[in-house]
Amino acid sequence: MTTLWRLTALSDFATLADVVERLDEAHPAVALSWAIFEESDGARLDVLFQSMPDEAAFRRASGLAEDILVEFGPLPEEDWVRLSLQGLKPVEGGRFTLFGAHDRDAVAAGQIGIEIEAGPAFGTGHHGTTRGCLIAFSEMLDAGAAPKTVFDLGCGTAVLAIAAAKALPDTEVLASDIDPEAVDESIENCTKNDTPGIDCFVAEGLDHAKLAGRQFELIFANILAGPLVELAPGVANILTPGGKVILSGLLTEQEAMVRTAYEAAGLTVHRQPPLEGWETLVATKG
Repeated sequence: MTTLWRLTALSDFATLADVVERLDEAHPAVALSWAIFEESDGARLDVLFQSMPDEAAFRRASGLAEDILVEFGPLPEEDWVRLSLQGLKPVEGGRFTLFGAHDRDAVAAGQIGIEIEAGPAFGTGHHGTTRGCLIAFSEMLDAGAAPKTVFDLGCGTAVLAIAAAKALPDTEVLASDIDPEAVDESIENCTKNDTPGIDCFVAEGLDHAKLAGRQFELIFANILAGPLVELAPGVANILTPGGKVILSGLLTEQEAMVRTAYEAAGLTVHRQPPLEGWETLVATKG
């Protein structure tokens, strides 16, 4: 058993979502895991640490303002991995169900199951951005879309790439991330989900030989608002005529900024219903 420490902060959802965004970007990770929960009067951020946290260092790394009070202390000695997995239920996103190894029998008939373990990595499906992308992709499939080339930009755990490979087994699927550890985890997840044909590789944005001269019928870009804006011209360039990009990782207050960038790149942008304060956009070329 290991004694973990938990830090709790209370504020409004948007403020704590900004903190979560900073934590998602931090490499190496500054904590074991983190999660944001909506409360009746705002939101709560829970962060787990291997040992007693340095509050000042955490505030610097996460951008948590000094006027937001925090509480932290040791948790009782328990098998926290087992307990957290018990509380992490399968999540449905359209025709897809994401589940942990403890819930392999929980996928309903007709659903496409994707096994992903919980952790701090972006893309476990319990985050509104990943679920928003899966719902948008499901709606495309329901409308008869069958892209033959798919690229998961900033793949995290490769959830979206795996969803594409399972739903469209004859489709070529590429997946990249700037973080080598994320790519290693993606490769493991592809093997675990019987989708070994996905080509996972480390790349900074669109800078990689495997992307040179390529175009894709569908791109997933579940990253962050800043990089989404920066990459808009490049993403538009590697879309086929009529191709679509599913954009997420942005808060409601960032939606207009990202939309403007992709409209300026010549795409038509459709806004999906927001989930838990997070936005998903579907942009079409031509």
